[in-house]
This record gives sequence, structure tokens and C-alpha cells, in this order.
Amino acid sequence: MVLRIARGMALAAALSGFLVAQARPAEEHTVQGILLEVHPAGNVIVVSCDAIAGYMDAMVMPFTVREPGALKPLSPGMTIRFTMVEQKGEEYAEHVQPVAVTNFESEPVTAGRLTFLHRTLDPASAAQAVPVGEVVPDFALTDQAGQTARLTQFRGKVVALTFAYARCPNPNYCFRLSNNLSQLKRRFHQAAGRDLMLVTIVIDPAQDRGKALERYADTWKADPATWHFLTGSVADVRAVAERFGMNFWSDEGFLTHSFHTVVIDREGKLAGNLEGNQFTAEQLGDLVEVVLKRGQKGSGSDRAGR
Repeated sequence: MVLRIARGMALAAALSGFLVAQARPAEEHTVQGILLEVHPAGNVIVVSCDAIAGYMDAMVMPFTVREPGALKPLSPGMTIRFTMVEQKGEEYAEHVQPVAVTNFESEPVTAGRLTFLHRTLDPASAAQAVPVGEVVPDFALTDQAGQTARLTQFRGKVVALTFAYARCPNPNYCFRLSNNLSQLKRRFHQAAGRDLMLVTIVIDPAQDRGKALERYADTWKADPATWHFLTGSVADVRAVAERFGMNFWSDEGFLTHSFHTVVIDREGKLAGNLEGNQFTAEQLGDLVEVVLKRGQKGSGSDRAGR
């Protein structure tokens, strides 16, 4: 009898909790983050989410997207914003939209205007940018050791690549983008050189060449076995930059440039193109981790967790 009563009370409590959950209104939060994966078959996205004050820390989460066609304009590396709906013990995403990367500091604004003007005068230049999922054409530049490095020599490895120059005066620009790669080197220290290569394309060959390029690489303790600082003629560097939608211009002794950090998979395909400098090193690392795991036996992750 006592056992039956206990079971009855437990059942009643469970039923009561269920009814309360059914009656509880949906909780909604606006989420922004870097898109890591798109799974059209299941209508699922995986996002490295920014922290939401008072609700959750920055973390990687999968979301089901219930709106038909919402995934079509999305590709990994995009900054996206959406409404996270939490209801009946599950979470899903609504109103998913790509976010135009904005930065109101002077250089990105100027670079944006110059990019718009360049594409208006030369519409074919926009077509040179490699779409996510396509193979990046090979290129050859010279590294800090004076050796020729080709993109195709890194096949079988994931490549994280950004652009910078030594005299860049703003720590939120080239320094920040190079520091993101430095953080990758620490996070994936066991994979660096073996499964992961880091590449910085140096966009000021008039100044950053020879010993100057070597000194610049040394400031980041960059071993060519894991991190190549590459440069060449202005024409060669510009041709590489245009493949990723990146542009740069001389401006009174310094360079004005747009910001791009890209991840290339083991097959040489563009896996993600992160524009701007507002993403975190952790979010870039989350994208690299996803790409590293593709086709790899076991997890192979060096991730310490967030």
C-alpha cells in the first residue's frame, strides 16, 4: 500500500511538472555568433554563440531551424543573428539572418568605401572571390625563411589564413588578427604543423621582405614548420587577397585594408571566410575545430573547452 501511494505521488508530481512546462510561455533570447556548420538534411545549424548577459556563457550549440529555406543563404564563417526560442524543454532558432559586419573605426569604413568603388569600377573583381565549398586556386609566395611556399603543399592539413603588415598602427587591426592565429597555435598545439598550418599573408612587400619579414615573424615566435609569413610582389599578393574578397590600398605611407580570416579544409576547399575583426579567437578556434574533425580518425581535438 505504501509503495502504491509513493508511486502515485511520484506520478502526480511528474504530471504536475509536465502540465506546468506545457503552460509555461516560451522564453526568447536574441543570439549572435559565428556559423560553424549547416546541415540542410536535418535543418540544423551549429553556432559559436556570443555570451548573453545573465543567461549563458559563450558556447557552441546546435539549433533546429523550423523556417523553410532559411538555410539557403547561410555558409560557415558568417556572423548570424537569430531568435533562440526555449519551450517545452527544447531550443530552436527562428528568424535567422546573416549580419553585415560593421566597424565604425576609420580604417574599416574607408576600406569598405574603397572596396565598393573598386567593385563598381571593376565588377569582375568580385567574381574572383572563392565561394565557401569551392577549391582555392593554388598560389606561391615566399616565407620568412626565404623559401617558396605553395598552398597545395598543405593539402591534407587545415589552413587558417589572415592578412597583416608590420607597421599597422592600430592594435585592433593586424595585431588582433595575427594574435587570433597565435591563440590557435596554443589551443591546437598538438595539431600545429601536423594537421593545422597557420598562414599570414603580408601585404606590404616594399617594407616587409627579407630580414624585415623574418623579424616580423619572430615577434610571433612563428616557426615556418607551423606558421608561414608569406609575401611576394604587390601584384602577386593582391591576386591572393582578391580570392578571399580582401583589398588593400596605400594611404600616406600606411595601408588601408579590409579584414578577412579564412579557413581552408584538408581538400583545399574554402571552409569559412570570417570578415571583420569582431569575432573572438575562441570562435575562430571553434570553426577550425569543426574543420579539423572532418575526415579525421577519432576526435583529434586539442580543445580545452569553454
